[in-house]
Amino acid sequence: MAYTYKYPRPMVTVDAVIFGKCSDGSFEVLLIERGSPPFKGRWALPGGFIGMDESLDASIVRELKEETGIGSIKLRQFYAFGDPRRDPRGRNISVAYWGKELKSRLEPKAGSDAKSYKWFRLDSLPPLAFDHNEVIAKAIKAAKINLHVF
Repeated sequence: MAYTYKYPRPMVTVDAVIFGKCSDGSFEVLLIERGSPPFKGRWALPGGFIGMDESLDASIVRELKEETGIGSIKLRQFYAFGDPRRDPRGRNISVAYWGKELKSRLEPKAGSDAKSYKWFRLDSLPPLAFDHNEVIAKAIKAAKINLHVF
């Protein structure tokens, strides 16, 4: 039996910040080029809407696999983003995860609604969709201690 609720409900999404460790010890972040509006053609973090029958953890694993082909990386939930203006489609709350791996062990490929992918140095990010600059900044803080432990 479906329960109806008279109050508006937000959309819920998940985003993944994937740090790739380079051979020189620096880190880059994996971004996708959006193939669909909003922000079509802009760089963004892999992620998307949760499935109605999925947990948050299952949703991020599915979205990361669909958009980048990456399926075997440990992900850690670190923050929920809920600024009412973060998504032009309407009220959206995103639960963010971060993961790290040696870049040489990852073989991403664009899929689903991702037109392409690219690794970017943390100090030279392009203009990003949504509030993904803030998401990456908070992920760096959340992961700071762990990024140096490989």
